[in-house]
Amino acid sequence: MNREDELDGYEVLLCVTGGIACYKSASLVSRLVQAGVGVSVAMTRSARQFVGPLTFQSLSGRQVHTGMWDLTERCDIQHIALADRADLTIIAPATANIIGKIASGIADDLVSTLAMTAVGSCPVLLAPAMNPLMWSNPVVQANLARLVELDFLAVGPNEGWLACRTIGKGRMAEPGEIFAAARKLLLERRPKADAG
Repeated sequence: MNREDELDGYEVLLCVTGGIACYKSASLVSRLVQAGVGVSVAMTRSARQFVGPLTFQSLSGRQVHTGMWDLTERCDIQHIALADRADLTIIAPATANIIGKIASGIADDLVSTLAMTAVGSCPVLLAPAMNPLMWSNPVVQANLARLVELDFLAVGPNEGWLACRTIGKGRMAEPGEIFAAARKLLLERRPKADAG
């Protein structure tokens, strides 16, 4: 993939939650960085059971944020600073749990708090990923519909083979699809860094 200079100067906040699909999020970080995007990563405790923070740190070249009270270089309140500088927030995978938390206004960890903070600051793109039975659950569908009404955006899920050894809808969109959606959203506005 060739570096796309048109994305230089943009900042993406990637929130990674606890689903097996989070391994795809590592590829997404690589694509974004190769395109010139600055990527900050925040992970839930469950996500760290699937992929270690070192993977995302190596790919992004930045500290990975794993808790509400991690120290930052400027002593900013982390969840405000990370969301405030982002031109786009991506939640990938967006599990049924995080979709439900956000739809209910629950902010009890770093990622859910970042989602609450980001929505007023930049577009938020969800990449749902879960078992087909969870995806078809009316509660999950209602939660996602509520978020879309509140201007959250979604890409996927796709149909295919899932880690639960079934075939159905619930597979997280491929990194290339998420990247294409992110690129489109980023290019709709100038980077926040240009305003400063």
